[in-house]
Amino acid sequence: MAAPRPRPSRSRSASLRGFVDQLSESEKMEGAGNWDVLEWTKIEPVSRSVPYGIKEFLLEAEEIAAIGQGVVLVNTDEAGTLFVTNFRLLFVSEGTRKIIALGTIPLATIEKFSKQVPKNPSGPRQSDKTPSRRLLQVVGKDMRIIVFGFRPRTKQRRSVVAALSRCTRPARLWDLYAFTCAPSKFKGTNPRIRLLSEYFRLLGKGSYHASSRTIEDRTFCLSNEWWRVSGVNSNYTMCPTYPFSFIVPKSISDEEVLQASTFRARCRLPVISWCHPGTGAVLARSSQPLVGLMMNTRSNADEKLVAALCTQTAGGRGPRRKLYIADARPRKNALANGAMGGGSESSSNYFQSEIVFFGIDNIHAMRDSFARLRDYVDTHGATSSDGMSSFLRNGGWTWGGGNLSSMSASVSTLGDSGWLIHVQSVLAGSAWIAARVALESSSVLVHCSDGWDRTTQLVSLASLLLDPYYRTFNGFQALVEKDWLAFGHPFSDRMGMPTISGNSNATPELSRQSSSGNISTSPMRSSSSTPASGSSHAQTSNNCSPIFLQWVDCVSQLLRMYPFAFEFSSAFLVDFLDCMLSCRFGNFLCNSEKERHQASVSDACGCLWVYLAELRVSEGSFHVHYNLFYDPLKHDGSLLPPAAALAPTLWPQFHLRWACPSEAQAGELEAQCRSMAKRYSEMKKTKEVAERKAKDITASMESLTAELQKEKQLSCAAMDLSKRASRENAAIKRAIQSLGCKINFSSNSDYALEIGSTPDEIQQKFSSSPSRRDPDGNWQGEEKSDLSVSISLLADDAISNNPISRACGTQCPLRTREGGCKWPDGCCAQLGSQFVGLKANFDAFDRLSIYDCYFGSE
Repeated sequence: MAAPRPRPSRSRSASLRGFVDQLSESEKMEGAGNWDVLEWTKIEPVSRSVPYGIKEFLLEAEEIAAIGQGVVLVNTDEAGTLFVTNFRLLFVSEGTRKIIALGTIPLATIEKFSKQVPKNPSGPRQSDKTPSRRLLQVVGKDMRIIVFGFRPRTKQRRSVVAALSRCTRPARLWDLYAFTCAPSKFKGTNPRIRLLSEYFRLLGKGSYHASSRTIEDRTFCLSNEWWRVSGVNSNYTMCPTYPFSFIVPKSISDEEVLQASTFRARCRLPVISWCHPGTGAVLARSSQPLVGLMMNTRSNADEKLVAALCTQTAGGRGPRRKLYIADARPRKNALANGAMGGGSESSSNYFQSEIVFFGIDNIHAMRDSFARLRDYVDTHGATSSDGMSSFLRNGGWTWGGGNLSSMSASVSTLGDSGWLIHVQSVLAGSAWIAARVALESSSVLVHCSDGWDRTTQLVSLASLLLDPYYRTFNGFQALVEKDWLAFGHPFSDRMGMPTISGNSNATPELSRQSSSGNISTSPMRSSSSTPASGSSHAQTSNNCSPIFLQWVDCVSQLLRMYPFAFEFSSAFLVDFLDCMLSCRFGNFLCNSEKERHQASVSDACGCLWVYLAELRVSEGSFHVHYNLFYDPLKHDGSLLPPAAALAPTLWPQFHLRWACPSEAQAGELEAQCRSMAKRYSEMKKTKEVAERKAKDITASMESLTAELQKEKQLSCAAMDLSKRASRENAAIKRAIQSLGCKINFSSNSDYALEIGSTPDEIQQKFSSSPSRRDPDGNWQGEEKSDLSVSISLLADDAISNNPISRACGTQCPLRTREGGCKWPDGCCAQLGSQFVGLKANFDAFDRLSIYDCYFGSE
């Protein structure tokens, strides 16, 4: 049942949700990812307004240019909505409302796209559907081939193709998304400052810090015993594809550098890329010499410069080291270049040198090889672009009945692609260069034709083998920025992107191809790299090539061979490549440092390195970019793989991730180990926290014990004082009783003092605090006490009847003959049964308190 046409008054911003709402609930339950549940109508191209629920998927400054609703991703037979933005193709599933990664690809990563009409299939699987399909094939530079299916009688495919034609081929560099979104929070530092910092490290001057003022004042020209930093190209006038500064022998002046540059292609003279800090051996790079067809043209300045690379060994006291000149090309290609004025060196013209040819093919061979590898993976993958090619799908009927000869013939096409052979050639050449430097302390000069493709691959990979620093995150960044960016690998030409001067060397494969082409359903269909008809001239000028991708593939092979030697993981390399191919950041735009500097790319665009660093910060050392097995002490020197180990394989995380997603999980075991290590770290942290808490509790208990002990001591002291006060009170009581006074203690707040000479006399009552008297002899009241004392003065006859008085009278030596008591004039007092001399007076008794030591201690 056809869905009703949307009303004209309906808001375009809710069109996507409305389309889904038009499906019945039963249809959604049966599966929204199938052709059959989709009904179609003629839908005009939508406006640029953002549909409801899609804004959350868009990046900063990302805008929608076209929308295709009800599109089917043929690779997985899943229905969804296709958006063309100014940055990518975005495919959102109708069923799950999530982004489908296979159908989402940055525009800069698209190598070509074309409208296709398939042939009738040979099997019965889709006979009832395919005649009405309208297909759009998108071929990516990241090993994927995507096919989107559109229903007929709609203009959606037309609008999508038109948007792709506009957005994938921007006429100007400034139209790229990297300039539209601005640097935002991913702004990086000046790359020229980072380049100088790496130079200073190589020269052993790491304590010096480069800055913008250093570049302006040209105070960066430091040197060591053998080498120096030259600023002769600071204005890019000598060589526009070289960096503003480079390292040359200290014995060569800037005038000689200028003279030597004229003898090399594109003025790319021999300069030092890496130097051994101990032996003084160097890796140098250049372009081919302009020796001509007869190979007899020479340059004294060039020969002197190359000879200066062969410094003396053993600290200048030994013989001069040997020089190897490594020509990355096949010998026949080098000779053929002589017809155009180029060629290769002659060992007789260069002191103590040996010429070696590596036989690595050119950029065109690499491009064709990569296209064949992509076709092979797509043809035999689990998510093939025709939806049926894999022998693991549909009962294996596409393999000619599944016989062994048919399967073997199909698998052999992997070898026919030649990709692994090319990777092995680069690995072997780099290992050979590293061995000459590490084992022989020889210097090596590497070049090809222009010195920016194969030369960069060999020099940077050999540096990676020689220097452990380049196997860390910071070192890998420094290596890429030095050998690939600063020394002018033409990224714009190799990726088909516009340069600062316009769309130079743009690939014709990005243009819209004729709709008369078709996609064969056979697994042996024609190569997807076949260009559109009528573009033979344009094909010859196509300079797109996956040179940098091939180098990263080589790094992944080394990571597989030496899993303990690299701080970063294979997942980091994949994300790094994706960022580079997407052109979301400005690091890999343009063809040279000069062009990026003129376009102010570092100021106008975000920095890839900052973005990747922030990703790692989000999860710390357990981020997927970190190599879980990295051990810097295990491989703290050079890596020198033997020839038998240089047998590359497919890189599953990159080559198979789209066509064989289940089989591409080669890092799943590493992910599980990382998860276990993360749990162990969390448990360790929990243990540390518990130990700290236990330590704090122990400290608290010790503190409380000390306080308790202190309180106990204070309590004992108080008890002693209490006992002492009790004894003193008893002594006072007896002393007062010896005077014939009666003392009564009570617990009420007041005490009374009653004095009378005789029982008949009127006793005087005092109700006040006894703490002190005023100068007039009156009692001064203070705070009420819990203890009350009552003292009564007895009559003389009561005193005489007191046994204590009688004892006092009989035993007192001071008693008069008349028998009268002379106290207090006698200065006596009785304490128990003993007498102590006491100058007693009434004022003393008035001032006596329970805490006073009036009677001394016993």
